[in-house]
Amino acid sequence: MNIPVPPSSNLHHFPAEQISFHRTELSVILSLYGRFVAAGEWRDYGISCLRDVAVFSVFRRTAETPMYRIEKRPKMRDKQGMYAVVGMDGQILRRGHDLKTVLRVLERKLIRAVE
Repeated sequence: MNIPVPPSSNLHHFPAEQISFHRTELSVILSLYGRFVAAGEWRDYGISCLRDVAVFSVFRRTAETPMYRIEKRPKMRDKQGMYAVVGMDGQILRRGHDLKTVLRVLERKLIRAVE
């Protein structure tokens, strides 16, 4: 009795890799998120890990579109930087190579004049 053997190219077929945030990146993002939650600005978040991009979405309320998206695109590493903050309308507010400097665009919104 002969048992057909599948071609070797099918034996090692793995699903495509997903892009995700590293623990250090998440700690920086969640630190900023916690400050906005304490200020009453943000209430919910979502994380998406896709093939080309990892997205941290920030919501004012759970059932609406995200206010901001913090994106990680490793393919853009050599060009404009792999981190970006995208506004509600899809406009890129800031892009760069260092996550902390990119997130400064959001930290400015947290600072308010105290009367």
